[in-house]
Amino acid sequence: MNTYTTTTSLPWSPSHLGPSSVQCCDWKTNLSVLYRSRSPQPPAEEEEEDFDDTLVALDTYNCDLHFKVSRDHYSGYPLTIEGFAYLWAGARASYGVSKGKVCYEMKILEEIAVKHLPSSEPDPHVVRIGWSLDSCSTQLGEEAFSFGYGGTGKKSSDCKFEDYGEKFGENDVIGCFIDFDAGGEEVKIAFSKNGVWLDVGFQVSREELAGRPLFPHVLVKNCAIEFNFGQKEEPFHPPPEGYRFIQTLGIEDRTRGAVGPASKADCEILMMVGLPACGKTTWASKHTESHPEKKYNTLGTNAIMEKMKVMGLRRQKNYAGRWDVLIQQATQCLNRLIQIAARKRRNYILDQTNVYGSAQRRKMRPFEGFQRKAIVICPTEEDFKERTLRQTDEQGKDVPDQAVLEMKANFLLPEPSDFLEEVIFVELQREEAFNLVKEYNEEGRKAGPPPDKRHDNRPGGFRGNGGGYQRYDDRGGPRGGVGYQSRDAGGYRRGNNRGGYTGNRWGGNGNYREGGSSAPRGGYNRNQQSGGYNRPAPYSKGGYNQVTMDTPAVCLSAH
Repeated sequence: MNTYTTTTSLPWSPSHLGPSSVQCCDWKTNLSVLYRSRSPQPPAEEEEEDFDDTLVALDTYNCDLHFKVSRDHYSGYPLTIEGFAYLWAGARASYGVSKGKVCYEMKILEEIAVKHLPSSEPDPHVVRIGWSLDSCSTQLGEEAFSFGYGGTGKKSSDCKFEDYGEKFGENDVIGCFIDFDAGGEEVKIAFSKNGVWLDVGFQVSREELAGRPLFPHVLVKNCAIEFNFGQKEEPFHPPPEGYRFIQTLGIEDRTRGAVGPASKADCEILMMVGLPACGKTTWASKHTESHPEKKYNTLGTNAIMEKMKVMGLRRQKNYAGRWDVLIQQATQCLNRLIQIAARKRRNYILDQTNVYGSAQRRKMRPFEGFQRKAIVICPTEEDFKERTLRQTDEQGKDVPDQAVLEMKANFLLPEPSDFLEEVIFVELQREEAFNLVKEYNEEGRKAGPPPDKRHDNRPGGFRGNGGGYQRYDDRGGPRGGVGYQSRDAGGYRRGNNRGGYTGNRWGGNGNYREGGSSAPRGGYNRNQQSGGYNRPAPYSKGGYNQVTMDTPAVCLSAH
């Protein structure tokens, strides 16, 4: 792996401004104005609320971007607008335990209306509750040392689902118990429903656990939930004899989870750059595993599809609806998640194609203040063909040739600039990659646009052999050809999201139904407020506002 850094001049000089541009002011002013017109101003950083860090509460750093934590940090809900209603959203508590007999409670406050989902959607309202290591993903129960009990009457760990307990839903209270003092070689995890003991659900090897703490963890789909870690004067239901609520333990008997970066300057965003199937997602996954302390959030449609699983299975294996529509909704979700991400102090990997120069600038602009780096993956032509075939065989992804040719025609290798501090080449190094991309440019330009102009503006876009959905790269409309959008892209067209979207976490207007009483069910509030976003208010029954951010209008599609 090689890091390429250099200083670069501006991509254009004052002479580009033309005589009419300099009549009223000097060229530096025009330069500033033109740059601002090209790239929206970065969103304001989300304010960190004052909260006693010695308390056990929902961790705003250790949760999915689309999980909204209440002001008191003891309740929360997932975004449910548009395609978010398909997604699981997970969150962990700020402290875990590795000894004693410990418990907590979770109540399902409400099942949020999601009438925009098709009637065929299995289990549109469900919660999974349990324990996991701090290093596990937010997808509770889908990897080792992640133990969940779900509202469908199933328990799961390492993606193995078994019948357990009873089904549960709105207004039910689930107790979660862990016993490190049990005799023998295993730690025992049990649950209760509405105060009724359901017996041991998991037995965890002490040797394999190796003294690592387990943390309270929730995974929700379209439900608002509330926790009692021991902060309530009276529990929902008294715990069995010998168990203590986790909050009542001394701080020396609890383990703090990972703490987020102190400032944007301590955060980094890695922008993947490369053609479809070149190995971007594979590299991102390996890099994330190799640097667990960074807790990277991967932003890409592949990551979103992972959060749409049903019983641990990807949607391709059990989805009855139109696949292209689901992909389009996933890319819309990604657009919104990128907007949210730019406001939060975390580390990110932007897993998209990003081969267009205009896309590289626009996507990095909102992350001003972060350490912004490009990761360029240019395999040899032989390796690229092999990976493309493997992806088609293993994942069923078939990228139309014309879409790839257009990306090749417009492929621009990034360079360090005012929006990019480093460029890292992980396969072919810069000189070899430059020569290969030059060949790509020539190949794509010779191919030209498809003769039958098979792209239109309807949902589904490309109507060629790829099954017909807008997913190919990286720009805002045609430029000498058709306007595809990236398979990995967070993208739909600019006109679909003018004005961005607003960001209340718990709305104070007395109506949670997707944006207020005047909004249709399943919609959301598009109203903008210029002074930042509304502070979240505590939950009240039927009273949270399903709007998401109040940022300047920024469309972060794959254009």
